[in-house]
Parts: sequence; structure tokens; C-alpha cells
Amino acid sequence: MQHKPSIRKEDILNAFQFRHACKEFNPAQKITEEDFAFILETARLSPSSFGFEPWKFVVLQNEQIREKLRAVSWGAQKTLPTASHFVLILSRVKQSLTPESDYIQHIMKDVHQMPPEVVKGIGGAYSNFIENEFKLNAFDELFFQWASRQSYIALGNMMTAAAMIGVDSCPIEGFDKGKAEVILKEEGILTDDFGLSCFVAFGYRAQDPHRPKSRQQAEDIIHWV
Repeated sequence: MQHKPSIRKEDILNAFQFRHACKEFNPAQKITEEDFAFILETARLSPSSFGFEPWKFVVLQNEQIREKLRAVSWGAQKTLPTASHFVLILSRVKQSLTPESDYIQHIMKDVHQMPPEVVKGIGGAYSNFIENEFKLNAFDELFFQWASRQSYIALGNMMTAAAMIGVDSCPIEGFDKGKAEVILKEEGILTDDFGLSCFVAFGYRAQDPHRPKSRQQAEDIIHWV
């Protein structure tokens, strides 16, 4: 049965035109609890390789910790103090992504409720993927990089969903990863099972963008074969 879309394509494209990397927000204007729950739900429902959901989303509202991160985050100097909501996107590292790890077993058995024979089959396919196809075992860091790539799917979904309800956002990679992770570990936010992938700030723009959105032409980046 074909699903009839309830959203016009024009409305979706308008949201993409509306969205921009908002560098400073209006600190007096806050996102409602209902609207931010909606944005977070689009992250939770995002797809991931093997359905393993190798991520965690930390909503950082503590002003003192925000200020500590600001000292090591050149790309968040204006967003950290002004964002209505500031999210840390954490991605899993090798020790919690091996086929036999407690986390992967939990996802297969408890979340997806796979019967034993399916757990064995998926586990075997995942082992082959790790060892022979994507060769994640070559370097431990590759597991985190693989998980981070998936977390960016959720990042994109959150920003698009936010734009569709008139909320601004800004993805941020401008920080010293090592120093930021030390701060988050000292604060009890980051455990050994995760690394810090990126930040994303949400709120309402303090001012409109200085120039219109610019992108390459479709024919320059899309190739049909």
C-alpha cells in the first residue's frame, strides 16, 4: 500500500533554504519542551548500520560546563552562551562495538529481540564486516570514525527537523577534541565507551544571515550513470 505523504515537497525544500549555520542565537528566546522533544525524537529514530545505534546525545544546559567547553571550542564562542539547547553528540569506541561486547549483544537481544539463531547470523555478518569488508580492526580509531559517520545521520535529521518547525541550528566541529573530552570526563559526562564527535546548537537566530545560501549547481555534483 502506497503511503500518501502529508508534507509538501515545497515545504521540505523551504526548510532547507531556511536552515543555515546560525553562529549566534537570541538568548532570551527558548525552544519549548515539546518542540525540543520532537527534535530529539528524530535523532532517536535515525537509521544506523546494522541498527546498532552507536551514539548518545547529551543535552548540555549547565552554564558552568558550557563555559568550560567554550575555553577549548573556538567554533562555539557565540553559540555556547546563547543557544537555547546545546547538544553533545557522542559516538561509541571499539570496546563497546565488538561483536561480543555487552552493548552489541544488548542491542541484538534486548532492543531488537532477535532469536538466538538470528543473533548468531547477524553477529557473523557483523564480524565479517569488521574484519574483511570495512576492515575496522586495522586501527582502533576506525571504530569511532565509523560510529561518528552514523551519528552525523542523526545530526542532519535533527537540524532538518528543527528547520521545519522554525528552529535554527549550528553544527560545530571547531573544538580541541582531546581537551574537550578531558573536561567531559572530569564532569562525569563522557565514559570510556564513547568519544566526542561534534556539537550542535539550537535556538532562534539573533539576526538573519548576511548573505543568501550558496551551493554548487546540481550538474556539478550529481552524476547519472
